[in-house]
Amino acid sequence: MQNMYRLISAILGVMAVPLVALAQVTVTESETEFTLANEVLTARVSKRSGDLVSLAHRSVEMLTDKSGHPGGYWSHDTTGGQETRTRITIDPRGNGGARGEVSVKGISGGKKMGHGPGVPRDAEGDLAVDIEIRWSLGRGESGIYTYCTFEHPANYPAGAFTEARFAAKLADMFDWITVDAKRDKHYPASRREGDKYIYTALQSENPASGWSSTTQRTGFWLINPSMEYMSGGPTKVEFLCHRDTTPVAAPIVLNYWRSSHYGGAVVEVAEGERWSKIIGPFMLYVNTDGDPKSLAADARTQWTKEVAKWPYDWVAGVDYARRAERSIVRGQFALSDPHATSKTFPNLRVGLTAAAYTSTFARSGAPAPGRVIDWQQDGKNYQFWARGADNGRFSIPNVRAGTYTLRAFADGVLGEFAQANVTVKAGQPLDLAMLEWKPVRRGKQLWEVGVPNRNGSEFAGADKFFDPAMPLNYAKQFPDDVTFIVGKSDFRRDWFFQHVPHNENPAAKVEPFYGIRSAGRATPYAIRFDLGSAAPRGRAILRVAICGSGAREIGVTVNDAPAGKIDRLLVDGAITRHSIQGLWYERELAFDAALLKAGANVLTLTIPAGPINNGVIYDYLRLELDESAPVAKGD
Repeated sequence: MQNMYRLISAILGVMAVPLVALAQVTVTESETEFTLANEVLTARVSKRSGDLVSLAHRSVEMLTDKSGHPGGYWSHDTTGGQETRTRITIDPRGNGGARGEVSVKGISGGKKMGHGPGVPRDAEGDLAVDIEIRWSLGRGESGIYTYCTFEHPANYPAGAFTEARFAAKLADMFDWITVDAKRDKHYPASRREGDKYIYTALQSENPASGWSSTTQRTGFWLINPSMEYMSGGPTKVEFLCHRDTTPVAAPIVLNYWRSSHYGGAVVEVAEGERWSKIIGPFMLYVNTDGDPKSLAADARTQWTKEVAKWPYDWVAGVDYARRAERSIVRGQFALSDPHATSKTFPNLRVGLTAAAYTSTFARSGAPAPGRVIDWQQDGKNYQFWARGADNGRFSIPNVRAGTYTLRAFADGVLGEFAQANVTVKAGQPLDLAMLEWKPVRRGKQLWEVGVPNRNGSEFAGADKFFDPAMPLNYAKQFPDDVTFIVGKSDFRRDWFFQHVPHNENPAAKVEPFYGIRSAGRATPYAIRFDLGSAAPRGRAILRVAICGSGAREIGVTVNDAPAGKIDRLLVDGAITRHSIQGLWYERELAFDAALLKAGANVLTLTIPAGPINNGVIYDYLRLELDESAPVAKGD
């Protein structure tokens, strides 16, 4: 019998679930709630809002009712519309008790529904959209699934989402946070760190994050089996879990599907437009009988099992593409770059996304109207990303039918591959064969600093990027500012990852949520290099890849003569909110090569004086020379 128990536990992926977990799932209802139960979990769902009112594991409550909006909830819930409809969408009595599912649907009728956090629940909502929230529980499962469908009929008015997320506030027994390898620690409520932005991380790299209880040896995890419904693609940084900012300081797990941080995201729907999107299903997983490390490892194992099951075969009645309706897209890149030292593609990411479009709404946490929105800020459409091999081969599974732009980026390759109008047909594999990737080159390369990898991780100080005091530490570590000598200096040691105003105030301090608002002096980063005996001619092009910014511009001089400014920088809060990356983009500054000379040269980048948050995080810098080109200033 014990061997059978071990076998069943291994198959189900559940820790410490006895044999009776194979008992039938039940769904019951009262006037105000649904109750879903198996022998592991009991979940209560509000018929008014779709909130998860309670989630008990073997009669032990996992959620709290003491912190602001309690329990588990979608920020855009089913209240505020014309009517609310409830039903049992999967009745376990009809499938031998294998699975139960319930639905709470709010019909807008043209009324605005849902809003981001911090807004009173009775306030006017974001936009007119029908919202359906479902909860699903299977036999023997130690986790409950939730997903939300948003539908905008063509006769509803135009609108846009503000910040949109799912959150679950946990019981006070949870005292160990696991975000990623750097943020994995004992974190009791008494440890009032005050700044939740310490715990933001890449969503795509941490699909199973959560909390553990060191006293009850129990874990609670949010598991995303797919990232197709999330905003911002594989480089999006967001909250995964932290402590609530109320006096209760409840542990929270979060799923931000429409980001509002580090450049935010956009979901805008026009009048007359029919639009829908399903967020999820994702899993709230509970495991037991382990320390935080083993519970986290088990959660990651559970994630791999959920990925293998995606798309779930039990989802029905909504616009959710089943496995037979999806396709796999394959291909291989060949690098065409005579200046490249390697023809491989380390850390290759390949995706199918919507084409770029223009933002039209002015909303909190979103780009300004008129801004071009690419995949980094798109939350309206599905995105499908996969890791490729170093040899350029890639395979993107489970792609919904549609027309996409194929995109790719890799470490060591400046820029991004893009090919528009890739049409994927339902159920039909697509082989794109060999694709030539020809990175942009403006001329011969004179020097480079860093590695093009979409973040500042290779630079000095970046290993502690989440420390709010890092902008102040720059002045301590580089009291005379940065002087980088090409061919001698090491960017891992000699180039600080945050180019920020230089603090000279010994009383300057970090303010939670706001970073460092006191001012610093202008900060020069000097790059010294030798051009040999021949004087350059033509046009020089400074190419700067930026992955985080609070500054609006960077001044550039060459041998102490003004060469121009790198401007139109995108403010994304990456420094203020302690990240290693935000929005990635490239800026170029062309100048007359006559500013250069034979022998020793110095190019200086200067961040203006101002609030210490107002700096930049570089991804990569390169100086190129086009000796055949006429002089042209600007980028």
